[in-house]
Amino acid sequence: MSVSRRKFIKSAAAVGAFALPAGVFAPAIAQNKPVRIGILAPRTGIAAAPGISGIRATEWAVEKINAGGGIGGRKVELVIDEETSPKDTIERFEKLVQQEKVDSVMGIVSTGVGLALGPVVEESRALTIYWDGTTQDGVDEKLPTTRFLFRSTDNECEAVMSSLLVIKHWKGQFKRVAGINPDYSYGRNNMAAFIALLKRFNIEHEVVAEQWPKVGTMELTSHVAALKAAKPDLIFSSLLFADLPVFMKQAFASDLTKETKLVFPAAGWQHTLMKKDFTPAGMIFGHNTLYFDNPKANAAQKEFVAWYADKYKDYPNWEADRAYFSIMSYKGAVEAAMKAKSGSWPATADVAGAMVGLEIDSLGGKGSWRKDHIADQTFVQGFSTHDNKYDFVTLDPARIETMYSADLQKPAGANFWEWLKTAQFKV
Repeated sequence: MSVSRRKFIKSAAAVGAFALPAGVFAPAIAQNKPVRIGILAPRTGIAAAPGISGIRATEWAVEKINAGGGIGGRKVELVIDEETSPKDTIERFEKLVQQEKVDSVMGIVSTGVGLALGPVVEESRALTIYWDGTTQDGVDEKLPTTRFLFRSTDNECEAVMSSLLVIKHWKGQFKRVAGINPDYSYGRNNMAAFIALLKRFNIEHEVVAEQWPKVGTMELTSHVAALKAAKPDLIFSSLLFADLPVFMKQAFASDLTKETKLVFPAAGWQHTLMKKDFTPAGMIFGHNTLYFDNPKANAAQKEFVAWYADKYKDYPNWEADRAYFSIMSYKGAVEAAMKAKSGSWPATADVAGAMVGLEIDSLGGKGSWRKDHIADQTFVQGFSTHDNKYDFVTLDPARIETMYSADLQKPAGANFWEWLKTAQFKV
């Protein structure tokens, strides 16, 4: 019995879907479909500033990628959802993977959310790249090995760098040390790392006060009063959410910041809110992996910052670099895996394999991926100045310091506290 060509093709396609080896038709079909990338990032609340900055950077990158032909010949579509509590974020992640059928998920700012989400990522086998919120409880890895999850640099990198700057520039200029840090693993780890490094380099000091406001606390007058009563020579603080500028205003009003050395390794998350009216010059000020006004910025950063300022009348913080690094890493890994497969669209495991060892010229500088799926990136810190055209503090161009995270974070499998005791730091 004769069979029409149309019926034959229809039947062959149906048989192929059930009987042929996986991937036989997939490359041709995939080339006609957009690459769908899910984004989970905070857009409201105390962490809105980094989330919004990261989303905008991703959107800018996608415009560039699509104008250049997409990823592996496929245009990119974004599916953006909110990062909030661990439970709700996990539900949104599952929706992105199961219902939206995204090819990859990116985002995550909170360590707590990242901890909870990590096992779900591995179970779902969805390639996921964290912008921040490194998956660790304290500094003990809960997921020592991962296949599909790629994580940011250790959150302690910025504390290690600022501690080294304190030792380099202020040794012998302080003794009484105080801290005000958020009351969760990030804040406690950073303060502990600072004190550990003072001990490591035999810096004479006395801890006279430690304040631990809960995340989201906006009334900080009692903490300010306690710090002032302790009369510190130096204050170390890893405050970084919307509470940071509030603290600075209250501290300035009480004269706490007057003639006190200030070390704020994560202040760059709120940099445009750190107004000259209440933020002193001369404090150690961290911008993590992106400083928007870096005189040594690469061409991509200059173009991005100009676009951002023109469109939003604002300036990006470091989460923009983390987001850009993530999507460009995915693009680079997909195209490297395609090359290895003679142009066929790669499986998720192939893309994950191609991520390892990948180097990216990100907005903030060089970045790469270690074998343990932890990022290495370029960090920027320096001393604040009022000598600029803005109404907020920037970094003194003559006092900007840059370090690569390979010199700031523990090697794969190492215990952080033991590594601090023996690491060969550049001071």
